[in-house]
Amino acid sequence: MEQGFLRSKFKRVCVFCGSNSGNREVFSDATIELGNELVSLTLYVFLPLSYYIPQSFNITDYIYIYVPRLETNMSLKLQVKRKIDLVYGGGSVGLMGLISQRVYDGGCRVLGIIPKALMPIEISGETVGEVRIVSDMHERKAAMAREADAFIALPGGYGTMEELLEMITWAQLGIHKKPVGLLNVDGYYNCLLALFDNGVEEGFIKPGARNIIVSAPTAKELVMKMEHYTPSHEHVAPHESWQMEQLGNYPGQENAE
Repeated sequence: MEQGFLRSKFKRVCVFCGSNSGNREVFSDATIELGNELVSLTLYVFLPLSYYIPQSFNITDYIYIYVPRLETNMSLKLQVKRKIDLVYGGGSVGLMGLISQRVYDGGCRVLGIIPKALMPIEISGETVGEVRIVSDMHERKAAMAREADAFIALPGGYGTMEELLEMITWAQLGIHKKPVGLLNVDGYYNCLLALFDNGVEEGFIKPGARNIIVSAPTAKELVMKMEHYTPSHEHVAPHESWQMEQLGNYPGQENAE
């Protein structure tokens, strides 16, 4: 099997998921599938007799791989390395443990960010990669947002949904311009997506803001859609205003002194 590299637009993806695994195996399977997708992508190319491939070629506008010359009628399996690092909640149990172990085993970096109070609950045994201990949930989410280029929510409970909704809200406000993905495994988030649609219909969510959420039933489709994501909604406040606020500078401040 030949190997190459995929130039992803993401260096690090933050995955929100639960410290539980859920009652059905489909959730664990989807978590491992997402880990595989962050680490690598498998492609199959079928070639006619004596067909020659250049040393480098473009499969899509963002996949570049190296392939040698071929002189026989054959199918070529390509293991394309994405090498996307993981940021997550720092736990070693449930779906958190599965995603972190899979990405780590795939040779990518793993950064777990966890409040000290949750360590006895969400960590059992050894963790993988780097674990950063923070003081509270607010610091945890802020650190995860800073470290990641995109966000993906797996099926989870209140904590996962709260993290997801905060990243959606921050995108709407203009705090960040990063893609927010929802892995809708076996329709788990159908009701939540319907709630968002109802919010648009009832006038509480702008149609453009509804497009902040990128959703798909499989990890492969979701990552592909997020790679092509372009923000189309109107920000509540300019992104630059939030950056100035973080630095302690405010528009018009110099005139007020």
